[in-house]
Amino acid sequence: MLRRGAAVLGMLAAAVWLGGLVVLGAIVAPTIFGNVSMPASADAMTLVFRRFDLVAMSCAAILLGTEAARVLARVPFARVDHARAGAGVLAALAAVAEGESVSPRIAALHAAGALRGRGADGLELDRLHHLAEALGKAEVALLVAVVVLQVLAWPAPRAPARPSDA
Repeated sequence: MLRRGAAVLGMLAAAVWLGGLVVLGAIVAPTIFGNVSMPASADAMTLVFRRFDLVAMSCAAILLGTEAARVLARVPFARVDHARAGAGVLAALAAVAEGESVSPRIAALHAAGALRGRGADGLELDRLHHLAEALGKAEVALLVAVVVLQVLAWPAPRAPARPSDA
């Protein structure tokens, strides 16, 4: 029961996190940056990304908590479980790096008036933006791996008891 419950909760956390990353990267950011002029577009996306950082880190905590619960409950871990947990840890590290370091630095540079590619602050802003994109892409790849590995590790249903022929 714990194994299935942890699996479901972990998958829900991964789905929210992964879905949010895909929506932000594929829909929200291109739409805002393509249709809203600067600096309003950067102001809006800074707020969106900072709020999503909290969602991503919360989902990461839930995902890691489900793995810890499995360990504490002494649920047997196969290789696929170790791989899934490892991918989850790496994705969580990327989310925390982005939420606690990269995004706040981007927001501070933007608030100080930095423009990507212009001057020292603009070059740093551009570098951080590329780093944020790389972290986001890494999170997507790792979360896809978490989902696939969870599906592969999903416990098989128990066969119903067969009545004896006697």
